[in-house]
Amino acid sequence: MPPPRIAVSFGSLKSPCIFPIQRYLSSRITSSQTSRCFSTTHKKLDWLAPKAGESKKSRKGKPRVPTGGSVRGTTVVWGDYGLRMRDHDRRISAAQLRNGEDTIRRRLRGMRYRLYMRINANIGVYTSGNESRMGKGKGSFDHWASRVAVSKIIFELKGDVHEQIVRDAFRLAGNKMP
Repeated sequence: MPPPRIAVSFGSLKSPCIFPIQRYLSSRITSSQTSRCFSTTHKKLDWLAPKAGESKKSRKGKPRVPTGGSVRGTTVVWGDYGLRMRDHDRRISAAQLRNGEDTIRRRLRGMRYRLYMRINANIGVYTSGNESRMGKGKGSFDHWASRVAVSKIIFELKGDVHEQIVRDAFRLAGNKMP
């Protein structure tokens, strides 16, 4: 699994909309053609929602149970420290993942580190009203969630941070998880 992409900044260029090749051609192009500002870099992907929506309503399903000694997603790959799901397989909502990420970033504010998110919310959760009768379909979309198996790494952290501070940040984030 490759590490997440980092958006490249074009802040060193003099004109934010015109790239070096276009500066040479700018005398030949009218102003209406150069007014459209675009970038070829990927915008920062939202890891709390999939890039494309679901084609059909997903079922509840169950998290993958690693049998036969499978260790996929259970080891720290890019960082020095990791937060792992310990007790039971869960379905974690995107809001809970965002709260955990914000808690880690708030605790480590001002320090030099890199935070990796190993899971993303890609399961749609659909709900219908409480007092509705049986039948009549599955309900409407409510939120995005992720199925997390036992011992799956959720967050990884790499940087010049003391171990006790990282433990404290992960403890605070773990309190936000179900």
